[in-house]
Amino acid sequence: MTRKKAVIALGGNAIQSGDASAEAQQKALEKTAERLVDIIESGIDIIISHGNGPQVGNILLQQKAADSDNNPAMPLDTCGAMSQGMIGYWLQNAMEKALKERGIEKNVVTVVTRVVVDQNDPAFKNPTKPIGPFYSEDEARKITEQTGAVFKEDAGRGWRRVVPSPKPVSILEHRVINSLVDEGNIVISVGGGGIPVIETENGITGVEAVIDKDFASQKLAELVHADILLILTAVDHVYIDFNKPTQKKLEDVSVEELKAYIQSGHFAAGSMLPKVEAAINFAKTNPGRKTIITSLDQAYDAINGKSGTVISMYGMKILM
Repeated sequence: MTRKKAVIALGGNAIQSGDASAEAQQKALEKTAERLVDIIESGIDIIISHGNGPQVGNILLQQKAADSDNNPAMPLDTCGAMSQGMIGYWLQNAMEKALKERGIEKNVVTVVTRVVVDQNDPAFKNPTKPIGPFYSEDEARKITEQTGAVFKEDAGRGWRRVVPSPKPVSILEHRVINSLVDEGNIVISVGGGGIPVIETENGITGVEAVIDKDFASQKLAELVHADILLILTAVDHVYIDFNKPTQKKLEDVSVEELKAYIQSGHFAAGSMLPKVEAAINFAKTNPGRKTIITSLDQAYDAINGKSGTVISMYGMKILM
């Protein structure tokens, strides 16, 4: 029987939940790895992607604080590469520990991933992607006055710096990633949405942006011909009328139904909207593909058809 292939997009809570220390983030990833190994034990080959918003924001702050003529601050694309290596290293260690405890012999590898974007993408003129820590409105205003950075309010949680978030066009390393998975390896890739680059006459050039990790994960899932895109977030299901008396969870939903809910304004732009858009983009490419949106704790049950919101072309659950 052909093994299923899944791209699993980890939400920020899988890495960091308040404490930004290396030790705390590594402990969080150990718990995450245990959940992911449950999925591997069920016979599914996985590619892991992850966000990097808090981490790349903190790296930028560290770069700025140490900036001098002899030690110049690194640009945003390079900071994104730093975060890929850092989180990938932590997650490799965590996965290998969890695999060893289960007696599973598999290699884990991180691929520093470059994602091609269109240099004319309108996102470059309208920064929307939040990175780094939360600030009060007064703190954000002062930083804007000092540095020119753009801040926006983030879902009632405070103010965060926002940067351009162009859509992914292609992923340069997708063939290598696919080969590694087909050989039985666990691959960590498109970390933080990947390093945004443009193709020029002189080669590949990085740009100042952060790609949404759910859209990058969706593009990777398409390119490696995955069966499942599993988007892990803070809630077990996608909801309409979220936090209202009429709140309703979605379980099996078609692409067209979900598009209608988007048109009705059910999903916040900085929160659930990119996840459901990525879900639609993947599911509509093939009737045999599905996207699942759920929490890390429900990941195993969800990928085995027992939990989560399942999005497919026609809204019928495709059983494993």
